[in-house]
Amino acid sequence: MTGPKKRSVAIRGHRTSFSIEEPFLTELERLARARGITLAALVAEVDGARPQGTNLSSALRLHVLEAIKRESGRAE
Repeated sequence: MTGPKKRSVAIRGHRTSFSIEEPFLTELERLARARGITLAALVAEVDGARPQGTNLSSALRLHVLEAIKRESGRAE
């Protein structure tokens, strides 16, 4: 597996970037498609909900983890 790659999206009228590994990006895209929203819209949601001081890339990874846990019935 390769390391994180930098991605850029426009959210709330400005460009922002995050670094994330391909498997996480694939899952984020799947989650966005399942909800009928764009990847940028999903990133904006995660960005808006993350605790202050939390890195966007980390928040996106945690979002994927939580979604997979919910889907598998292992949500805490």
